[in-house]
Amino acid sequence: MRVLVIPDKFKGTLRADEAARAIASGWRETRPHDELELLPMSDGGDGFGEIVGALLNAEKKAYATVNAAHESIAAAWWWSEVSRTAIVESANVIGLAMLPPGRFHPFELDTVGLGQLLLHISQKHPGAHLVIGIGGSATNDGGFGVARGLGFEFLDLNEYCLDRWVSLDRLLKIEPPATRPTFAEVTIACDVQNPLLGPTGASRIYGPQKGLRAEDFPIAEKCLERLVDVVRSDLNLDCSDEPGTGAAGGLGYGLRVFLDGKFEPGFGIFSRLANLPAKVAAADLVITAEGSIDAQTEMGKGTGAIATLAREHNKRCIGLAGYLPQKENRAFDLSLGIAPELAPVDEAKRNPAHWLQKLSALAATRFDWTKAQ
Repeated sequence: MRVLVIPDKFKGTLRADEAARAIASGWRETRPHDELELLPMSDGGDGFGEIVGALLNAEKKAYATVNAAHESIAAAWWWSEVSRTAIVESANVIGLAMLPPGRFHPFELDTVGLGQLLLHISQKHPGAHLVIGIGGSATNDGGFGVARGLGFEFLDLNEYCLDRWVSLDRLLKIEPPATRPTFAEVTIACDVQNPLLGPTGASRIYGPQKGLRAEDFPIAEKCLERLVDVVRSDLNLDCSDEPGTGAAGGLGYGLRVFLDGKFEPGFGIFSRLANLPAKVAAADLVITAEGSIDAQTEMGKGTGAIATLAREHNKRCIGLAGYLPQKENRAFDLSLGIAPELAPVDEAKRNPAHWLQKLSALAATRFDWTKAQ
């Protein structure tokens, strides 16, 4: 059997490539003669740069910048000379996972280090294509920091240059840099539809994951609302209601406004670059996996999209999960979870590769081979 293994990350425990190797190892224990192709995927969050960089045969680079808390880091990015494409994973620069839990409040954090990296790329490779995954950010600054890193200035009534996003309620005007960074095209990998402001916006929906409290919401909204007002008047852009502008603490909005970025689902980017439909069509069986297979899986998450694509090509699909709250999932021909099938959730998180390997071996024995293509 030709088996295509396409896992997503197991957030906080396994990268997608680590999950792929664990699945392959377990599968081979039961079916050593199957031909396995490992294709780790990403929807724009953690692991996006490594995965997309590999698909484009891009060279890994490093740039000295700062993280969301302005601590010095060497940020990884990828460059494909053949396609003149730069691949950036925001989580490598301003990621929440890079910071000690609870040490910083989002009011102290911004995206300026990411802006510095993008400016460096635009100067080193003028006219390049930029593909940027924005998931996993620690910030809620509406892309204010990115703009500052690119050379934009944010001035108040006294011509004072604002350097903290929580001072944006004093914003009077925005001055673009003398020479704007130019990319041939900026593709923003984003799999959420939230606008920048309001009850379903960046602050209220994703802010709590980063440390925003309910009493912080009015301050955050006031600052981002003022940013939108001045962008509308000074840059003649009004797009804060666009789906995706609320992604990554409003980073989607900042990239849309200050770099003329265009949104594309992260899974769509992965699928296009990996030539995924053709790979699924050539397989006899597809295995996908992620940390949790739940109701959201059928609402556009990567594993659900894999299952849909498999059905379109009349291929059977197995879904493996760290946690499977429902015994059956109609998206898959077989779905299994480490928890509760093999181990409690805490143990599954402690030894994820071990248990995913065991789960994969179990799936090979449980699968109904009489219906296989």
